[in-house]
Amino acid sequence: MKKLLQQTYEPFFEPNLIDEITQVATLKDFEEGEVLIDFGDYIKKMPLLISGAIKILREDFDEGELLLYFIEKGDTCAMTMACCIGDSKSEIRAIAETKGQVVMIPVNYMEEWLGKYKSWRNFVFNSYNNRMKEMLSAIDNLAFMNMEERLVSYLKEKSKINSTKDIKNTHQEIAYDLNTSRVVISRLLKALENQGKIKLHRATIELLKP
Repeated sequence: MKKLLQQTYEPFFEPNLIDEITQVATLKDFEEGEVLIDFGDYIKKMPLLISGAIKILREDFDEGELLLYFIEKGDTCAMTMACCIGDSKSEIRAIAETKGQVVMIPVNYMEEWLGKYKSWRNFVFNSYNNRMKEMLSAIDNLAFMNMEERLVSYLKEKSKINSTKDIKNTHQEIAYDLNTSRVVISRLLKALENQGKIKLHRATIELLKP
């Protein structure tokens, strides 16, 4: 585990902090589609993502779900940290976008390290700041962008997260993430194909324009 932490977090964390994380944390492998955190869970450990990508969803008032943001290698989830510190139930669902590995840190060390390590303090505050920006962007998308613009933004983010122009999600899965219907997504994807922005294949959506 120590080598993985060094490869991912050494630019951010002091050697002594990496040593402490290695002593108290556990390493977890996850598979694509696995639910890592669910609504209502009590979160006792904070995740540090070593590899892969995870999408964070928020339950809306109509019992649907909204995609808030993705976390990638070197990230953590600000909403998870908030639940850890507040000893409150999770208000998010975390689903593995790809397979990967995550280091899980017991919550009691989080506050101790805030006072002990400057690098940990900076990492936590920067994570809150970055996730806040992403959540504000998600709110802006809902408030000011139409569904076609939200779909294009979603496809670009999926392409970036997975480092490929070929997006393997089904129309239903995309509709689920964007809290709309499969019929709407299928119609919009066809329109985007007619505009030359994507190419629809049997099992993938190919992003043509940046």
